[in-house]
Amino acid sequence: MIRGRVRRAPAAGVQIEYALALAVLAGGVYCVGALLMNGYLPQPFFYQAFDVWMDWFNTAFWAHNPGAYDSWRTLYPPVSFIFLKFLTLPGCYVSNEGWYSRDCDWYGMLTMHGWYVLNIFLIGKTFLKIDRKTALPRSFALAAGMPMLDGLERGNLIMVAFTCFLLAHGPLLRSARLRWLFAGLTINFKVYLIGSIFAYPIRRRWRWFEGALFATIGVYFVTWGLMGVGTPVEIYNNLAAWNDGLQQAGSLLDLWYASTYQPVIALLNGSVVPIVAMLGSWRVEFFAAFLPLLIHFVQAMIVLAAAAAWLRPEVVPTYRLVNLTSSIAIITSEGGGYTQALIIFLVFFEPWRGVGLRYAIVACYLLSIPGDLYIDPIYPQVNNGFLNAGPIFYSYWVTYGPFLRPAVVLTIPLALACVTIADVWRDIRGQGWRMRWRFRRDLPIMVGEGRATPPRALPA
Repeated sequence: MIRGRVRRAPAAGVQIEYALALAVLAGGVYCVGALLMNGYLPQPFFYQAFDVWMDWFNTAFWAHNPGAYDSWRTLYPPVSFIFLKFLTLPGCYVSNEGWYSRDCDWYGMLTMHGWYVLNIFLIGKTFLKIDRKTALPRSFALAAGMPMLDGLERGNLIMVAFTCFLLAHGPLLRSARLRWLFAGLTINFKVYLIGSIFAYPIRRRWRWFEGALFATIGVYFVTWGLMGVGTPVEIYNNLAAWNDGLQQAGSLLDLWYASTYQPVIALLNGSVVPIVAMLGSWRVEFFAAFLPLLIHFVQAMIVLAAAAAWLRPEVVPTYRLVNLTSSIAIITSEGGGYTQALIIFLVFFEPWRGVGLRYAIVACYLLSIPGDLYIDPIYPQVNNGFLNAGPIFYSYWVTYGPFLRPAVVLTIPLALACVTIADVWRDIRGQGWRMRWRFRRDLPIMVGEGRATPPRALPA
């Protein structure tokens, strides 16, 4: 966590970041223009134009009705349903799940957009504490970027998880207990973020780790007791069924806005789409073998960076370790394009320094640009819309995004891992045991020359 420390970015870096933020603004203007002209948001926003905000209202339906775990087969822990029960109108969820609830629940619409505005405020306040010169472009790129807009368009609870993530690992809260609570809420809203708290034992902050772990367990048991369903066995069975193929990619549309290559790998290994006839057998076999190896390589580099940080925890900032331990889950399983917002948020804590960090920052700006690069049209379709007043003529396109975006996402934690390993290596070569009194009882691994010295004996 950063405790109100203000950094100053180089002037050239600030200019580059403002230029990239203008690119994000241009992408947003393009999307608004496409909405006004065509009646729907362009790719990579969700391909069913009538399904806007339905993640929020579908989940709210099951918050007010039984069957979330046996009928809907949800993977959400109970906190999601307890949360939405208080932020939606129960009278709008008495019929079947669907669009009626969205049209009826004005209060749920208000709370959903209010939560997005809350995130904008918290993002701006966070980056003002870190570096005032880059606060505006970084805040704008994150708050108005594609991942956050996708979360809003879907009405996904990533917006709520993001708030908890920001408060748990950002500089706004001083109370450790409150940060533990928000870390526990983060994990209960999005279970794959369990890795985020494992950054703290790497930093030897065992009490922080234990507090966050107990908060996670406590939030789960309290909300389970309030809801009455959502046992660990139910969640495990639904997760096992999901892993067995309930969510496998069956068409090119399943690649729409992905953060990982998992949908591409599922498509290459599947039989629903005649992908061999389209690409040729040798290409399919090559990419079906190469893409998993690429993911495993990045995972291995993250593990090596964590091991290096264990040797020299004082060299690696906590926010970078949180980013790395969170990224290993985000790049492994497909959680949706909006999960990129979590990576971008912590990358924007980094200073404009060195090749690796500069690349990661620029890559995050590129990921934030709304829109996509088109290749060829697939087929047009007449469909119902929601943000317009009638049917729309929707054109589907093959784009570069599903193939390039996961590569960019992979290279961000790879760059952070390389920077971490290099920082630790330079520290080991440069000072050995000197200045390491706090960690003097560590195993003497790669310590170099010198001797741990008490702080009072250090030269001025």
